[in-house]
Amino acid sequence: MKKSQNTISKNKTAELAAAAVGRILPPLIAIAAILLFWNFLSESDAMPSYMMPSPVSVCRAFVNDWGILWRHAATTLGEAGTGLAIGIAAGFVISVLMDAWKPLYNALYPIVIVSQTVPSIAIAPLLTLWLGFGTTPKIVLIVITTFFPITVGLLDGFKAADPDAQKLMKAMGAGPVKRFIHIKLPYSLGYFFSGLKISVAYSIVGAVISEWLGGSYGLGVFMTRLRKSFAYDRMFSLIIFISLISLLLMLAVIILKWLVMPWERRNKSVSAKR
Repeated sequence: MKKSQNTISKNKTAELAAAAVGRILPPLIAIAAILLFWNFLSESDAMPSYMMPSPVSVCRAFVNDWGILWRHAATTLGEAGTGLAIGIAAGFVISVLMDAWKPLYNALYPIVIVSQTVPSIAIAPLLTLWLGFGTTPKIVLIVITTFFPITVGLLDGFKAADPDAQKLMKAMGAGPVKRFIHIKLPYSLGYFFSGLKISVAYSIVGAVISEWLGGSYGLGVFMTRLRKSFAYDRMFSLIIFISLISLLLMLAVIILKWLVMPWERRNKSVSAKR
């Protein structure tokens, strides 16, 4: 009996290890292929070396600029965090009101969709013209780019709530607020975190774009300076740094979801045992 249990546990461990390798190995191979192709382009005569620096020179610039990158990142993260917080609050309030009142949904949903069809780079100069060169236009641009995934995700989550559970609570005398708290809100959390992963990445991109138009500090300001000085190896390292920040923020959202939604952990553990 013990031998059979040990055999089953070993088989499950081997399956989990194979699944982990299957998830990790393909992206590693793709990254290695991209780096090799990148190095080939930088070493060949297809493009000047100053325009296409080698991965080694980019890594060297990344290490040398590490302190400068974080000094500028502090400003960008502050702007992104403020805009993201306002965007989450605005998205939550708008989605709750739209879900509660159908005429408001019909009136606002097309406007919400249209607001995302205009490129951020086209809105940024107008916001600077209207609101000045301070942090206000930057935060407004971040709010515009981040509230959409939150709003749409929550609306989809509210619609996905179990109608039978809502009818049962209504039959038991629960009002709209209690039905929202106990049924709709828990159902929408998964959709909310899916939208939040997109919004945190958009917040960094929106902050960098807004900083292109002016400022003293920020990753967008630093990128503009590097572009004007033709320091493309440092610019490549800056782009990688921005991508790493976005990935870390998305990882933080995944961890937060894991902490806030313990029932998903239980469901995954049950399915894994099967």
